[in-house]
Order: sequence, then C-alpha cells, then structure tokens
Amino acid sequence: MKENRLGKLIRQYRREKQLSIKDFSALCGISTALVSQLERGIGNPSLSVLRAIAATLGVSLSSLFVGEISNESLIRRRADQERIRNPNEKGALYYGLTPGPLKSNVELLLMSLAPDAETNPGFSQHFEEEIAYVAQGETVILFEDEEFVLSEGDTVRILPSRKHKFRNPGVIPLKVLFIKSKAAY
Repeated sequence: MKENRLGKLIRQYRREKQLSIKDFSALCGISTALVSQLERGIGNPSLSVLRAIAATLGVSLSSLFVGEISNESLIRRRADQERIRNPNEKGALYYGLTPGPLKSNVELLLMSLAPDAETNPGFSQHFEEEIAYVAQGETVILFEDEEFVLSEGDTVRILPSRKHKFRNPGVIPLKVLFIKSKAAY
C-alpha cells in the first residue's frame, strides 16, 4: 500500500471534519507523530493502526487498499467464470460472475437449469437476501406453500431464511441471474 494514498485520505477526512492532527489522533487512539508521518507518506502503520484509522474514517479496512487494485483485475471474462455444481441439484449449473480480487458485499451468479429439472429435492434456505432475474425461459418458484410462474424478464426478491426452489417446466434451459447480499468485509 502506498502511504501517500493513506495520508491523502487522512488529510481529506480531517479537512472535511475540520479536525487538527491532534483531534484526529485522539479519535484514532494513535500518536500525533504517527498521524503526521502517515500524512507525509513516511509512516509505516501496523495492522492495528490501519484498523483504527479505517474505523475512524468509517470505511472498511480493505477500502484503504482499493487504490492499489488495477481496473483490469475488476473484470471477469467468460472463460474465467467459476463453474459451480451442487451434487444435490442434478440439472443445475451455476456460474460465479463476481469479479475479484477483493471480496464483495454482493455476489452475482448465473444459474442454468435443464428442462424439466428442479434446483433441489427439498428447499433452499439462505441467510442472505437475494434477487433473481429470469434471463431466459419460464420458471416456477416454489416457496413452502405457494408457487408462482415467472417469465423472461421477471424478477423476484427472496428474503433471508425464506425456503424456496426453482423448477423449469419448459423445453429450453432456464437462465436465472442471482444477486446475493453478503456480509460486509
């Protein structure tokens, strides 16, 4: 990590909040000398110092490193998409679409479900929220005691812990795009 990026973030935050170096160091619990060194790009912060700074700035620790990540590394090419098979879901294949290199607070998956197949013999239950968009075909989404037909272009929001599964009654593969929330890192 380039210390001058961190120093610029600290200086910008201090100016916006009209804080002196002494005020900022008190908020972080680090010395004024270290804050001054970091702003000038000559300090070498420990992990605990970086955590304290991130907490004070109100950002994730990983966001302090974002400037070091190339834009190219934020692209995931089709050939590099992770193929995910669930042994309990014989007709379903998932593709991991979320680009790296940092963990994200959202996950993007594309499901391909064979004709006349279901995602699960039972019901799926996730502890994160997800939104499903029907990109190709028609599907039936089954909740425990209800079912709904969704056509191409339809979207469904699946709340955390809501038991569900998808069925493909059609003659072509079903394509569903999932956007899942994840815990912030």
